[in-house]
Amino acid sequence: MLKRRAVLVLLLLAFLNSYAQPSSLFLIPDETKDYGWTTVKEVGAYFNQTSFTNWNAGGVNSISASFNGKAEANYKNARLFWNSSLLLRYGINKQDGEPIRKTEDVISLISNFGYEFNKNSNWFYSARFSFNTQFANGFNNPDDPPISRFMAPGYLFLGAGVEYGRHIEQFSVYASPLTLKATFVLDEDLANQGAFGVNPAIYDVNGNLLSSGDRVRAEFGILITNQYQATIMDNVKVNSLLSLYTDYINSFGNIDIEWEVNFDFKVNKYVSAMFGSHLRYDNDIKTEVIREEITNIDRVVTGPKLQWKQILGIGVVVDLAEFLDDEELTK
Repeated sequence: MLKRRAVLVLLLLAFLNSYAQPSSLFLIPDETKDYGWTTVKEVGAYFNQTSFTNWNAGGVNSISASFNGKAEANYKNARLFWNSSLLLRYGINKQDGEPIRKTEDVISLISNFGYEFNKNSNWFYSARFSFNTQFANGFNNPDDPPISRFMAPGYLFLGAGVEYGRHIEQFSVYASPLTLKATFVLDEDLANQGAFGVNPAIYDVNGNLLSSGDRVRAEFGILITNQYQATIMDNVKVNSLLSLYTDYINSFGNIDIEWEVNFDFKVNKYVSAMFGSHLRYDNDIKTEVIREEITNIDRVVTGPKLQWKQILGIGVVVDLAEFLDDEELTK
């Protein structure tokens, strides 16, 4: 318990530290600035391959790939903004003698609308919608049943509050005391197990099903997010998104954390590299531990744990708008 609290305190301190941003982010708006729609459409593929031939130190041949797609549509005028983004990611890895395994799987949709208090304010009334799920089944072990599927889980956040940030596309802090969080588990087996915090199925003493597990878990609480993106040096961009959520009714004070930081390194127009880190803590996601005894193997469900994923890759990224423009010019 103390260890978990310590981790939460450190992450909260990191969140508060994000307020220490350059003063240029808080200037009064430039009335001559061009407003309207901006869009981004990118697709990318990253690859990593390792091969050994008579290598005396040993090793396993492997190949991995990840595929990314991103689309953004952002609107801004003197008093309001509307930012929407769709992110798709899927990664696989293949090693000698092993089946193909998934390394990354993300479907993420975010839409954020804000209306300014007044023309001299850095504050906006704001409403935010986000939805997350995955493409394919997830496994701890290929021989075991899946531990996740498409829409199992799926997460939906919908809320209203206030947002601070003059240059909203670079830096913002959003706080909503009225946020609905819905967790979807639309797979019968996982729902019956009570996966991802839904109420599990009820069985009689003979193991007969009396009541199926819930497919949806609804929570109502407080959501705070912090987003920061900037060009920190030539051809190097950083994007950080931190989300903190706690439910009023169920275990108020237990904070669900999502903190994703991505660095993009642009080599030239088409070649780029990326490094990403993703921290997650969700009180509703329990951990299954295999305990081996002399005579049998038990699977024991323990409490939630801090999750961490990091990604490093190099590959090809194409801005579809620029690519299509180039194609038209060469005709």
